[in-house]
Amino acid sequence: MELSDLRAPEGAFTNRKRVGRGAGSGTGKTSGRGQKGQKARAGHHYMARHFVGGQTPIQQQLPYKRGFKNRFRVEYHTVSLERLAALETEHDVTPEFLVTAGLIRDITRPVKILGGGELSKPLRVTAHRFTASAKAAIEAAGGQTTVIDAAAAAPAEEESH
Repeated sequence: MELSDLRAPEGAFTNRKRVGRGAGSGTGKTSGRGQKGQKARAGHHYMARHFVGGQTPIQQQLPYKRGFKNRFRVEYHTVSLERLAALETEHDVTPEFLVTAGLIRDITRPVKILGGGELSKPLRVTAHRFTASAKAAIEAAGGQTTVIDAAAAAPAEEESH
């Protein structure tokens, strides 16, 4: 087989649509653009995406419509190493313990441990996420880090039959 033997599959290429070539072609007279209006004129495709034909745009009328909010974003309770170091405890540090210690409000959201501090005592910390610096600092102090699987940690909804 040679390079010159290669053929494109059937239907890979379509012929260019020749517009404005008479009524019998199907795209004669107005060349498939309909009648009048901004989209029938030359240069209409250079409009900005948010342009609404001279009307005041929705994002200008309603300022809260600006931007984007990710529906699937995960919000974490964050706890810094500095705050963990201030705890006078020998317990395992779990999300439930952090609630009782007053470092986080509740366990409805996952917990993330942030760096930014020194640990002098070994702690066994269990959380959903750790920053690289936090994990390194905890292990350097002789402690352990355990990651909780977020899917398994979600409160199980009771089934009603």
